[in-house]
Amino acid sequence: MRTIRVETSAATILLTEAPEPKVRDRQTGEIAKDAVSGEALMTIGVVYIEEGESSLIKVTVPESGVSEGLVLGAPVSLPGLIARPWESVFNGQQRHGIAYRAAAVTPAAFPATTEAAA
Repeated sequence: MRTIRVETSAATILLTEAPEPKVRDRQTGEIAKDAVSGEALMTIGVVYIEEGESSLIKVTVPESGVSEGLVLGAPVSLPGLIARPWESVFNGQQRHGIAYRAAAVTPAAFPATTEAAA
């Protein structure tokens, strides 16, 4: 399936949900693993703000990519962020969306604005 690289240099990304294990099977509680490395996966919630618009998104990150010092509401960086469109049929209902994945989540600084420089 096609993946799309997400350019984040002009965006402000704020952490809205702390990292937690990504659950593969809600009935058994099985934790999702990376298909290649076998490493446990985590999910985080962020608000992605760019050009005056914002979106709340969930991002999957490998456990080793979760940095120390993450603070809710603080800016973060998501190196290697990609988007992958998906679709499936569940109980006869067609579902679709976009899954986001990053190589890591690290603390970042608020970007400088042109108004602040003046």
